[in-house]
Amino acid sequence: MTKAPAKKKSLWDRLKDTVDPDRALMAVTGSFIEAVAVKRALDVDQERWAPGKPLKLLYAGYVGTRNTGADVRVEEMIRQIRHVVGDEHLEQTIMTVDPELSAGYFKTVHQIQMPAVFPRFLFEEVPKRHGVIACEGSMFKSKFASALTTFMAGALGFANAEDKLSVGYGAEAGAMIPALQDFVRKHCSKSLVICRNVPSRGVLGDLGVRTSAGTDTAWTFDPAPLSRGAHLLRQAGWDGKKKVLALCPINPFWWPVKPDLAKLAALKFGGQYKLEHYKSFYFHANSEKIDRKLETYIQAFADATNAFMEERSDVFPILVGMEQLDRRSCEMVAPLLDHGAPLFISDEHNMYDMVSVLRNCAMMVSSRFHAIVTSMPGLVASGGVTMDERIRNLMNDRGHPDLFLEVDEEDLGDKILAMLRRLYDEREGLAADIGRVIPQQLALMGQMGIDFMDELCRVYPEFPRRDLPRTWEAHLPPLPPAVQQLMERYG
Repeated sequence: MTKAPAKKKSLWDRLKDTVDPDRALMAVTGSFIEAVAVKRALDVDQERWAPGKPLKLLYAGYVGTRNTGADVRVEEMIRQIRHVVGDEHLEQTIMTVDPELSAGYFKTVHQIQMPAVFPRFLFEEVPKRHGVIACEGSMFKSKFASALTTFMAGALGFANAEDKLSVGYGAEAGAMIPALQDFVRKHCSKSLVICRNVPSRGVLGDLGVRTSAGTDTAWTFDPAPLSRGAHLLRQAGWDGKKKVLALCPINPFWWPVKPDLAKLAALKFGGQYKLEHYKSFYFHANSEKIDRKLETYIQAFADATNAFMEERSDVFPILVGMEQLDRRSCEMVAPLLDHGAPLFISDEHNMYDMVSVLRNCAMMVSSRFHAIVTSMPGLVASGGVTMDERIRNLMNDRGHPDLFLEVDEEDLGDKILAMLRRLYDEREGLAADIGRVIPQQLALMGQMGIDFMDELCRVYPEFPRRDLPRTWEAHLPPLPPAVQQLMERYG
């Protein structure tokens, strides 16, 4: 039998076999960093801090996408840095994907739009400032997008090339592809990365990056009043009495996002790949296997909720999309629920309203890390269904190692149902456990302020440090009343 000739690969397919887009992005970014280092050595076009000048800081993160968690944590990061440094000494700029989606956020901070292709943008913008603060939580990992870590590690690298302030604030580190590990090792060795858990410090320590202990910065966020969230819930059908259950599904299987020019061409000229298109030339992973995994996960959320609602008539479920990308997952769950559930998605609600809604809840099952974090000051009994180490680390730190599941576990629906029963039956005890965790996290956050100022004064010894007591309490931003009450009760 004659063997059929192999199908000839297109030029683009052959190029893709030899050129990995993520590696190419790292190489280009690295080349620009090296060009900045040459300019530094030649003392060309140097913007340097000197006494009497405001400290020009540039924030590199993932804002402007209506990712509630990313926006909340950066809001509080900025509040803390304004408090420990002083507005009179600061001139702050933040990069945003879409200025319209971040309008009204980050007071006193100038917003500039960043392009999808960022190496030249960083090359032009970082040297105008005296320091960079990388502020995305998932800062060092390939799970979501190696390009995202290349962006943030690259921003830190540009600052390092000029011997300027280079700090990762409240970072998490996880598995990275080898090329990305090499990139971080090379360009971030002079940075200080304040990590929000011990495992992250281990990952970065192995790469030769300096670290210190910290936490997430969302703990001090002040949302809209509880009455605002209650009003939105009533508009959606809540009677004001039933216990609100928040369900926060995502698509945990279509990561990482990767650059793909072939798919971009197919999208533009043939309309293909619309579903997995993220933005610009970045695309989510997609396959029949991914679709089957997502359907199983979505069905597990629905089956568990339906069974739970049969047992409990005093519960009002809602579907929450903490990022606008989560709308599709929420809309997949909604028609599978026997009693329905209104949707609260961040493309329609700002971060203040979103968190107010969450803190009106009694229980939560979430695949979004910041849905859990921002609900905890409201003492919401929560469990997680996790795709990576973030929720796992949080639950272990919280003393609840049995309150997280993996997104691809066998019999996930049955396990979510068991979790829901526990959240309902033990919600008062779980709320007390959560309350006791908040002061611990605030102490870590206050220490972050101390460590940041120590690093700032190490890089710029003449910087006028504020006369604050060297205590974690003195280095927190002003606490909202709800958080202050928790401190008084559990601190």
